[in-house]
Amino acid sequence: MIKVLKSGFFTSIQDIGRFGFRNKGVPVSGAMDTNALRKANSLLENSPKAALLEITMTGPTLLFEEETYVSLSGAEMSATLNNLPIDNYKVYKVKKGDIISYGRLTNGFRAYLAVKNGLESNSVLGSSSQYFPLTSRKCISDGDQISFDPILHFEPKITELKIDFYYKEKDLKVSKGPEFDMLSDDQLESLFTKEFSIAKENNRMAYQINELIDGHNVTMLTSGTLPGTVQLTPNGKLIILMKDGQTTGGYPRILQLNQEAICVLAQKKFGDSFSFNLY
Repeated sequence: MIKVLKSGFFTSIQDIGRFGFRNKGVPVSGAMDTNALRKANSLLENSPKAALLEITMTGPTLLFEEETYVSLSGAEMSATLNNLPIDNYKVYKVKKGDIISYGRLTNGFRAYLAVKNGLESNSVLGSSSQYFPLTSRKCISDGDQISFDPILHFEPKITELKIDFYYKEKDLKVSKGPEFDMLSDDQLESLFTKEFSIAKENNRMAYQINELIDGHNVTMLTSGTLPGTVQLTPNGKLIILMKDGQTTGGYPRILQLNQEAICVLAQKKFGDSFSFNLY
């Protein structure tokens, strides 16, 4: 069992997400940065579907009431085990009474904490990912207790991975969206020559962008969207849908981020800059 002494800004239980329900309006959800999730779980030889903690901007303080092994990935948040610094992409043994806590955010935006064999949490539509109102809450709270199977002994095949600084990448790889051909030459030039920055309105649902491009007067039927879909509003605002984003939308879908680009964007915060790179 993990007792949550402090929950942090927004810490939630996530896995790879829930699939097959978008036709019923259910978002995929799951880890915003699947690259970080995959690496944390792989170090512990967990199932790729194992649930872990996604930690946003400010980390929690966690008391472990049973023994296990953990690994950290994603953003760098000055994590400590019993006040001693611990690093991303390594395997650590945690004993009963040990405390993992987080300090200052130094790189990236979302960190991940995996436990051997994954966290135990109620599964809804095949996933433990927290998404309100499908699940009872959207994130964990102070005083929560999170279950896991205690592990007394584990000899990992790999104890450490090379630190990956992919979150410093500024180019987001995109492909053409369904309404890409409606774009004018001026709009295309702006999209692929300008540098954009993250607006303060950014969360697991969508990232809004500060800079505008030329608007449009296109009307269209509400159509399907995906995580990574880039929408263009009539006034020229760009909105990038993320893992908890709606499943349909009425704005032109001009670009689509690939999975790598979604991971990169998930590690960016208010004010961080990036460019679109068509491939």
